[in-house]
Amino acid sequence: MEDNRIGRRTVLRTAGALAAATAVTGCGTLMGSGGSRSSSGGGGEKKIVVSNSGGAYNDALTKAIYEPFAKETGITVTTVNYQSAQIIAQVRQGRPQVDLMDNTLLIFQKMARLDCLEAVDHDRLKSLKGAGIAEHQLPEHAVGKNVWASLMAYRTDSLQRAPKSWADFWNTHSFAGPRSLQSAEADYPELEFALLADGVPLDKLYPLDLDRAFASMSRIRGEVKKFWNTGALPAVLLGRKEVVMTSLWSGRADELIKQGVPVAYQWNGARRLTNGWGIPKGADNTEAAYKLIDFSLRPEVQAAFARLFPQGPVVPAATKLLSDDVLATLPTSPQNLKTGFDTDVAWWDKNLEAVTKRWREWADA
Repeated sequence: MEDNRIGRRTVLRTAGALAAATAVTGCGTLMGSGGSRSSSGGGGEKKIVVSNSGGAYNDALTKAIYEPFAKETGITVTTVNYQSAQIIAQVRQGRPQVDLMDNTLLIFQKMARLDCLEAVDHDRLKSLKGAGIAEHQLPEHAVGKNVWASLMAYRTDSLQRAPKSWADFWNTHSFAGPRSLQSAEADYPELEFALLADGVPLDKLYPLDLDRAFASMSRIRGEVKKFWNTGALPAVLLGRKEVVMTSLWSGRADELIKQGVPVAYQWNGARRLTNGWGIPKGADNTEAAYKLIDFSLRPEVQAAFARLFPQGPVVPAATKLLSDDVLATLPTSPQNLKTGFDTDVAWWDKNLEAVTKRWREWADA
């Protein structure tokens, strides 16, 4: 769930766009005005430690957010790559090593349930006022920042016509050839796609009907060559023509297309999930954390990040600053928002353990 999220090792749109980024994958420091880290959470902080997943994702954050933030405020941004389990352990020991986390709202749902996150005072974020951010992206203990999606991609040289829906993906007669879908071993299985294929409307997916979803999965199972368990694998299978269709994280198909591989993708029925900010309970530098969150929600900053990394802004005004070719790759463009759905993170947090257990039993049967 936290490694390589949405193609975080993605080759970015412009080959030299991030040459100036100073952060090292998994650990880096951006130069601000220096100074020592405050332990009081007051207003004199000159350093903030941020955890994210590293790689190209960190590079894009560095260029679009961390560097201009440090230049404007004089606050040094240091990045580390901690799994949420590590930070949960640190919080429980009373010694969180980071001031701010960048992770999915699903992870933050879990951490809030475990009482490991500070409640967010949204009134302290000036950029939120009138920004039009969706309510589900502003839970009590987190703030949404950027959106990625899982969607359908296919080989244009292997199919006589383009699949338009998950029902087409499940239609092995008209769209013959091996497929790939996500395993429960790579976060959580794509039961929503199975339900959409079975005729469930986008707005009626939750709570998921598990019996119906697994029955639908059983119908496609014989054509699934691989239930993938890492974010890179479906693009590899598609690129090698080992499958004709697959689910994959948005941005991966664009990489293949740029390489000249005859691949296209379909936004219809895409499953969206939001990455955001969370403040670990007991973090030292809450004042600097709020400043960085606020900065990241400015429309121009949101747009700058979207130009470097294929994840959509949560601030609608940011999309007006983006070109049509960039918007076509983003799950939150006005057009693509109409055809996908947002993951119900509360449902998944409550049911993930039971679903994973059932998936393993189903997979072994």
